[in-house]
Amino acid sequence: MEFKNVTLPAKKSIALVAHDNKKKDLVAWCTKHRETLSQHNLYATGTTGTVIGEATELPITRLISGPLGGDQQVGSLITEGKVDFLIFFWDPFEPMPHDPDVKALLRIAAVWNIPVACNQISADFMVASPLFNNTVERSIPDYERYMSMRAR
Repeated sequence: MEFKNVTLPAKKSIALVAHDNKKKDLVAWCTKHRETLSQHNLYATGTTGTVIGEATELPITRLISGPLGGDQQVGSLITEGKVDFLIFFWDPFEPMPHDPDVKALLRIAAVWNIPVACNQISADFMVASPLFNNTVERSIPDYERYMSMRAR
């Protein structure tokens, strides 16, 4: 696979996802970082978006519920270049019926080289980074080149 560099903007598009047992943790984290998050575009899956929006009054584009395809919807936005950052508080102790979707989402985030925080402390470290509110270069798959090479 060939890669190309793109620039993540200073104003990032951030997807917020949390399993049921982690929604309170994500709400607490969003409340703590409300001012910083208000400077970015926010997306969230179903119930997560509702509870964060009600608790913080942050403007959030709400997607469908994770088990109904919301995790895949986030993955699609990542591949389209519409989500730059993923904050996904998942529960390692609770088996999910949509585990394949969760694994697919994490795989897509790795393939498209976006930052991923899976718990409060990793999200704190990322928000504290000088890169969080600034532009930064990242390498992504060069899909157009890949397709042109396959067509030959």
